[in-house]
Amino acid sequence: MLWAYSPPALFDSVSVTLALLLAAGLLLDAWFGEVRRFHPLIGFGHLANWIEKQLNRSASSQAVRASEKRCSRMANTRSRGILLGVCAWCLAILPLLLGSYWLFDWLYHVSLYLWLAANVIVLYFTMGKTSLLQHAQWIYRPLVAGDLCAAREKVGWIVSRDTSAMDQYQVTSATVESVLENGNDAVFGAMFWFIIGGAPAAVLFRLVNTLDAMWGYKNDRYCHFGYSAAKLDDAMGWLPARLTGLTYALVGNTKNALHCWHTQAHLCASPNGGVVMTSGAGAINTTIGGPAIYHGIQHDKIFMGQGEKATAAAIALASGLVERSAWLWVAVLVIIAAL
Repeated sequence: MLWAYSPPALFDSVSVTLALLLAAGLLLDAWFGEVRRFHPLIGFGHLANWIEKQLNRSASSQAVRASEKRCSRMANTRSRGILLGVCAWCLAILPLLLGSYWLFDWLYHVSLYLWLAANVIVLYFTMGKTSLLQHAQWIYRPLVAGDLCAAREKVGWIVSRDTSAMDQYQVTSATVESVLENGNDAVFGAMFWFIIGGAPAAVLFRLVNTLDAMWGYKNDRYCHFGYSAAKLDDAMGWLPARLTGLTYALVGNTKNALHCWHTQAHLCASPNGGVVMTSGAGAINTTIGGPAIYHGIQHDKIFMGQGEKATAAAIALASGLVERSAWLWVAVLVIIAAL
């Protein structure tokens, strides 16, 4: 745990160390982007799939593709499913968490330089800012060129909603929502937990977030099994999401962002996603959201933000918001060190 150690002698304070490590991680991510074939999270995803198949055998194979349905209210089914989900969560995460804590404790006592390098490498793998903004660009370009079909295809890579009949606003809105929400999940959440607990905590956050993305569905297969994964992700993301929402407000239209957050976030289904999307949309003076189709069923989501309905330009604005916000976090640590 980073705060458990005295500040490395190479630097003046913990804040300076953190700022330099975060800056190095961001720069490494900017230079090299995401590792596509051998990313550790891909391997973790395979492990999580194997564990789920072993422990969640009672769910039918059809349930994976089923539409969202009302969960069974039978107490024994619910309790058993939740218990199996907790066991699966522990099997997937605890060995990796304990292993990472042991590794970084060992590195800290063996070589300060190896410890610093390992921290930067972990930040590189746990922060996905460049990949997130690249995906947004892949949607932005065909939208600007008037190729709606290509934009629909690309947005289908980053959202789970049906994209085949989306109009330009819906494609743009889905992209902006994804950039703002995943800014928290893929960037600021990892940065926050790194600041709090060092590299092992950042690893824990990304693993928890990955399990929520894989198991946190409200369909027959995952409604009980994925319950703990979803709730633990909500818990770990609660404070980072609010700091992200505040950061979006500070680097954008502050008054508009805070107003949208205060009046709209509680109406959203996600306790964390609502905060960052309403604040982010307000910060760039854009309206996003509205009805969306998931697995053939229309969900009447609220409109978020304030201003004109999102156009392709809003994607660039949202991307810039995430970029500026990431570096603001580094700057704040430098300011704290100077006090």
